[in-house]
Amino acid sequence: MSSTPLSTAAELARANEELRYQLEEAHDLIQAIRTGAVDALAVQGAEGPRIFTLQGADQGYRTLIEQMNEGALLLSEDTTVLYCNACLAGLLECDLSEVMGSTFETFVPLAFQEYWAGLLLKGWAEGKSKGELPLQTRNGALVPFSVSMNVLSFNETPTLAVIVTDLSARREITAIRAQVAEQNELLDRTNAELKREEAARLAGERAAAEASRMLEGISHIAWTVSPTGANTYRNRRWYDYIGQEPGEGPGIGRAWRERLHPDDAPATLARWDESLRTGAPFEVECRIRNGAGGYRWMLGRAQPSRNELGEIVQWIGTYTDIHEHKLALERIDQGQRELRDNNEQLTRVNVDLDNFIYTASHDLKAPISNIEGLLDALLAELPPETSQQEPVQPILRLMHDSVNRFKRTIEQLTDVSKLQKEHGLPTEPVDLAAVVRNVRLDLEPLIQSTGAQLTVDVAAAPIVLFSEKNLRSVVFNLLSNALKYRAPDRAPQVSLRTRPEGAAVVLEVQDNGLGFDATNEHKLFGMFQRFHDHVEGSGIGLYMVKKMVDNAGGRIAVSSKLGSGTTFLIYFSQ
Repeated sequence: MSSTPLSTAAELARANEELRYQLEEAHDLIQAIRTGAVDALAVQGAEGPRIFTLQGADQGYRTLIEQMNEGALLLSEDTTVLYCNACLAGLLECDLSEVMGSTFETFVPLAFQEYWAGLLLKGWAEGKSKGELPLQTRNGALVPFSVSMNVLSFNETPTLAVIVTDLSARREITAIRAQVAEQNELLDRTNAELKREEAARLAGERAAAEASRMLEGISHIAWTVSPTGANTYRNRRWYDYIGQEPGEGPGIGRAWRERLHPDDAPATLARWDESLRTGAPFEVECRIRNGAGGYRWMLGRAQPSRNELGEIVQWIGTYTDIHEHKLALERIDQGQRELRDNNEQLTRVNVDLDNFIYTASHDLKAPISNIEGLLDALLAELPPETSQQEPVQPILRLMHDSVNRFKRTIEQLTDVSKLQKEHGLPTEPVDLAAVVRNVRLDLEPLIQSTGAQLTVDVAAAPIVLFSEKNLRSVVFNLLSNALKYRAPDRAPQVSLRTRPEGAAVVLEVQDNGLGFDATNEHKLFGMFQRFHDHVEGSGIGLYMVKKMVDNAGGRIAVSSKLGSGTTFLIYFSQ
């Protein structure tokens, strides 16, 4: 019975010794882990904690992993960091002890947790996975990384090996490459611009040479300048004009400036500077001194010559001698000034004439009324048998007719005076057919007595813009003249019709009467002008018709043949 406890005690002693040995070994391992001599990690499993170390790994691979420029780590299924190299700890700005044994999600920003979980799930499920996401360093900074995962078996335990690459350097390289590309592009553009400028220069030189060849053969003074205004060419006509040979006298580039007339120089130079600045065509009239010292008027013109890009490569200009034309224009201006002065004088004369006509017609009314009264008194005093005697009765009739003609003339002079003041009066739409009907009623006795046939057709243009009172006077004068100046050997045939013509309405009155010689047409509308003395009249009617039509902005025309008839055309503005 006593042997059993001893045996048990011996076993316990051996077990205790073995435990002490294991404890010392564990203590040494822990000390090695603490000092970094051994990379190891205790992971709690179903059978209790397990220690993972890299001590047994091939030294070459271990050295390779430790010296890599990328971060490397091993993750367990619960994302515990079983191992990480010094590079990863440096990228995360942490000590190895802070990373080893931690959960890697602590370095993943909250916004990328779901994305990181997806990468892990794919890595464990498919054996491989890769992506890009930022990781948070110890000081809180976010650094962009790419991660590449592979499933490995470590110490007979599946782990996820992860390679972490810093993308900051790559992005810096990308930025540098972009900057280099931008510099290269700028250099290419600069080279292209230099080539284009060289091509433009050569094109400009060719254009200048071609322009010089062409401009040398024209009769005008011709010249070319650069886009900035520097002279490049002047043809022979310029040197002939200034009486010099090329290269003589003042600098060729400023010769025209120095020869400008002092009164023309400021405006001319300002306009030329404006054209150079804006590219607008240049045109000016100025006086330029010739070789004899005299000034002649020139018309200066210049146009910019542009390349295919729209850039000015040179200016091409001419001077055209317009001296005689300018003097002629000055003579015309002088004549126009004299004409205006004469018109003003005639206007004053017309005003005076109007005043005279008005005054004369007014002042003559009283004497003619007195004469008419005295004649009536004489008739009352004469015995009836005496007034009916052959010598007395014709004389009295002639006196009455003279008084009546005098009264009508005074009335017509009054109407003429009124017409002078009616210029520019407003017009109104007038029913022409109604006006013609009223005039026809007034002329009906004359129509009946002469057996005249009057045809009226105003359907084509029944309305005209005119003064109704003046329109009646126009129609009355034209129809009464057609009846009065009828041919003695045939019945009067008179037609009145209208038609539209452009923006006007034409009133046409045609008769088959006496007519007149066309050479006297210019006298027809003059005051007191008469072509047939056997018909009673004052010669004022047609003058008044023309005056009324002219005042309303219209015009009157006439065609006639002696012995055949006359046609009047009135154009009413609409």
